[in-house]
Formats: sequence, structure tokens, C-alpha cells
Amino acid sequence: MHESDTIIPVFDLGGVFVDWNPMYLFRKLFESEEDALWFHQSICTGDWNLEFDAGEIYAEGVAKLITRFPKYWREIQAFDTRWKETVGGFIQGTVDIHNELIEQDIPTFAITNFSWEKWVSCLGEWPFLEKFDGVVVSGLEGLVKPDPRLYRVFCERYGLAPDACVFIDDSEPNIVAARKFGMKGVHFKEPGHLRADLIALGLPLKAK
Repeated sequence: MHESDTIIPVFDLGGVFVDWNPMYLFRKLFESEEDALWFHQSICTGDWNLEFDAGEIYAEGVAKLITRFPKYWREIQAFDTRWKETVGGFIQGTVDIHNELIEQDIPTFAITNFSWEKWVSCLGEWPFLEKFDGVVVSGLEGLVKPDPRLYRVFCERYGLAPDACVFIDDSEPNIVAARKFGMKGVHFKEPGHLRADLIALGLPLKAK
């Protein structure tokens, strides 16, 4: 089994395990890149999406936004009904690292900004989700990264000291917040760098 002093890897999901971008869907809904981008920046915005990550029910959030922009009801509704099309695919290098850690009996966890509804809907399609020893889903906690309270919820729930964990996220602000909370932080850019960073922290991964 793992040594008690082995650092515990804690992963973000979007941008680390999966290539997630609402523009993948919006490009299918509009004729031009310009129109798709305008829709993303003006109507189905990142801030609006964050409300689902904080626990808003999709049907309700969609209905509220449609009252403000009724002529875009089809496109707004698609963000719920065709949400799976916002996912470009898995980041295989990260999946490989995760599998290697599991093979070495290293416990792995995740802290994710994610709608609880969409999280549950992905369980059957994203095989890596059920391999974690525990996950904190922002939508169930009513807190979103980089709020330090979310990291506290994680450590308290799983009985882990912050300095025993390394948090891996593609968002710089989320890493900064994790470090302030006392975790080690790795800013994810691509799997090769992540592998090297985790090896440097003493995790038993093959160098590639």
C-alpha cells in the first residue's frame, strides 16, 4: 500500500481530465464564429454557467435566462439538452497518469466546479469518475473554486491535512487559493508537465 507520507493528488476535472468548452456547442447553433462568440460573451456567459456550478437547477436557470432573451430560447435550452456537446473529449495523458496512480494504490480525489445534475449524468460516460476515492462537487456544496471554504470542506470530509495534498487545476486563481489554504498546487498545462511535476513531488509515476 501507499506510504503514509506519500502526497495525495487532488484533481480538477474540466480542463484537466476533459476538454470542456461551451463554444463546441455554440458553433453548431450559429452560422458564424462571430455570432457564436457573441452569444457566449453576452447571453450564455461564463458567469451564468457558474450559477449551475454553485447549485442552480438547470431547468430553472435556463427558464430564467429565456425570460430575459426569449428570442434565443432554442439556443439557451440547448445548453441544457445538448450539454454533452460542450465536451470535446478526454485528455488521455491525464487519464493515464490517474490510472498509474491507482495501480500504485495511491488514493486520488477531485474538487470540481460542476453542476451536480451534469456530474451525475456523466458517471456512466466518464469511466475515471468512479475511480476517485472521493469527490467534492461545487454544485452540491453551494461553493465554487477559488472560494477557500470549498478546500476546507474537502479536507474535513476526507480527513486530510492541506499540506498532505497537491491540488491540480488548469485555473491559476484556483491554484493560488489552494496554496493559500495550505495545499501544494500544480498549474495544469498539459499531461507531460503534470507527470514531471508529480514525479518531482515523489509520486511513483513512470518518467516519459
